[in-house]
Amino acid sequence: MTSPADVPHLTPNQINALVVLMVEARRLTNVELKELAGFTLTGKDNTKLVDLGLVETDRTHRPFAHELTDEGWRVARQLHTSTPPKQGGSTTRSLFVVLSNLHRSLDRLRVSHGDFFKQTGATALAASKPPHEAPAPAAAVPAAAAPVSAAEVEALVRSAYRDLATAPGAWVGLADVRDRLADTDRAALDAALRAMVGRDDVRIIPVANTKSLTERDRAAAVRIGNEDNHALAIGPA
Repeated sequence: MTSPADVPHLTPNQINALVVLMVEARRLTNVELKELAGFTLTGKDNTKLVDLGLVETDRTHRPFAHELTDEGWRVARQLHTSTPPKQGGSTTRSLFVVLSNLHRSLDRLRVSHGDFFKQTGATALAASKPPHEAPAPAAAVPAAAAPVSAAEVEALVRSAYRDLATAPGAWVGLADVRDRLADTDRAALDAALRAMVGRDDVRIIPVANTKSLTERDRAAAVRIGNEDNHALAIGPA
């Protein structure tokens, strides 16, 4: 496993695999990788990415399927901060330029890589099924969602934070966290955030310069004590 501040030394093919898995934001088989990007993830490249904890590979059936781990997402987001491998040539260096500009643009827009690339709606459904299998018809009456426990909501918050933060302990706006967890009940999310304030590794604070707050920031605030709080940081205890 890599340390939070580092990006491991990777070969061009390993970098390409991380980037393709990130932009597709789903599990890909070697057949799909070959069709999409012209290569497969096998042998030493696959072994290294799995050993580093960046990729999970399902070898229970063929073709093998690969998916980024949370750590893999972190490294993929930060690839542009490392030095391109010399053996990759101009193609890999160009990819790093694209990644750097992508990171800067998403940061300016306050959109996470995960949200930007995630599969949605019919696209996600079609990607998850073999080509010959038609999507299942929508249910006439949607089933009621099962209640989510406080522990599950806290886990969702921590997962959203890991995806949004540039490093452990970095500040993330609650507006971005709420966007990431748009399907989570507001009251349950607020309760989880209030409970998390008591954790040694969690800080939730108001923004001192209230003039810098947007309407989006104000709407996303969580009331703790007698203050509206706007930013979250989770780091080592």
